[in-house]
Amino acid sequence: MLITGRVPLLVVVGAVPVVVLGAAIPDAAVAVLLAWLALVVLLLVVDVAVAASPRAVALERRSPDSVRLGEPAEVLLLVTSAGGRPIRGALRDAWQPSAGASPTRWPLDLPAGERRAFGATLVPTRRGERRVQQVTVRSMGPLRLAGRQATLSAPGAIRVLPPFNSRRHLPSRLARLRELDGRTLLQVRGAGTEFDSLREYVRGDDMRSIDWRATARRPDLPGAGRTLMVRTWRPERDRRIVVVVDAGRASAARIGDEPRLDTAFEATLLLTALATRAGDRVDLLVWDRRLRARVHDAPPSDVLHRMVEAMAPVEPELLETDWSAVPAQVRALTAQRALVVLLTPLEGAGSARGLLAVLPQLTRRHTVLVAAVSDPDVQRLTSDRRDRDSVFLAAAAERSLLDAARLADAVRRSGADVVSATPADLPPALADRYLALKAAGRL
Repeated sequence: MLITGRVPLLVVVGAVPVVVLGAAIPDAAVAVLLAWLALVVLLLVVDVAVAASPRAVALERRSPDSVRLGEPAEVLLLVTSAGGRPIRGALRDAWQPSAGASPTRWPLDLPAGERRAFGATLVPTRRGERRVQQVTVRSMGPLRLAGRQATLSAPGAIRVLPPFNSRRHLPSRLARLRELDGRTLLQVRGAGTEFDSLREYVRGDDMRSIDWRATARRPDLPGAGRTLMVRTWRPERDRRIVVVVDAGRASAARIGDEPRLDTAFEATLLLTALATRAGDRVDLLVWDRRLRARVHDAPPSDVLHRMVEAMAPVEPELLETDWSAVPAQVRALTAQRALVVLLTPLEGAGSARGLLAVLPQLTRRHTVLVAAVSDPDVQRLTSDRRDRDSVFLAAAAERSLLDAARLADAVRRSGADVVSATPADLPPALADRYLALKAAGRL
């Protein structure tokens, strides 16, 4: 049972005669007050008895299966009266706060045997599964003094996918890819690229590109002599790329308004979109001490969809990543030479010891690229030295930057390459390094 604010107001109204008659006729005042309180209690009992049961409803949810982080999604809660009396009161839906539901409360006026739809807009603020378990129904009596309340089970969920905000960088990188691929006037030549076609020599062509055998086979043109033939090249296709995302303790740290893990996902999606357009195959491995997500041999038309679905429920674990098992996981994905991209923070030497230990195993067989997100606030602290506290923070920031630089040097000595940038710059920086490796024929 519940009571409304009208009940205390009625009690106050009943206390007025006590104040007026209390000094002159105290016994009468007490009797009036007791009679008034008995009447209020009687009205409460009658109001609760007349109120319809809040459990006499059927609940149904309708919502999309998924939505991208930050984008709105419309959801419906359908309430059907299953009893013989109308229900008048209020309704409250209990979505998680991070689901960003609005509104969550509605007035309820549900005639017997009818159904009403209550709509809300979700604007999630966190990636992953946003859930709702219960709905609270209030049924008020006709006097609006009291009523009944019940919390009913009505489970629902919506999957919040990574936003892929870095897709704005894709058109410019695709234009560079078309240049590398020979679809514009620029032709890529050099060792490590695939032969594309033969064409006639024009002034300015590299003499090393002349194909003397093809030139000898070409018949002489009357009055023009023999025409030189040159080879054109294109970057390799159908190469394997394995992206390993660290979901351990270090990836839980927030930089700006998002965890490092979300930045790693953004960089992975941009690299995947670019690599699939280039004809390469991308596999994903999200790892800490166990396999958190895996996408393998997905068709190019479906690989991005599978990745965002696999990434959505993953949250970082507060434990150190076990890097010793990563080489075996990579071998399980591909037996041929591949570009292995390790998305992991490069911070303390202690946390990076496991990574440095396994890098030689990976670099002996694969081209390895380590991508790390850096904190722009650390760089900013190094230039703020206004007082003693600022100088102390600047010294700590300088030490952190020096540790990161030493780790990057150790990674390079192990045979891997390093890309480090802020959260906004890491996805395009990783895409640019992929294009550079492709142009150099190192994939």
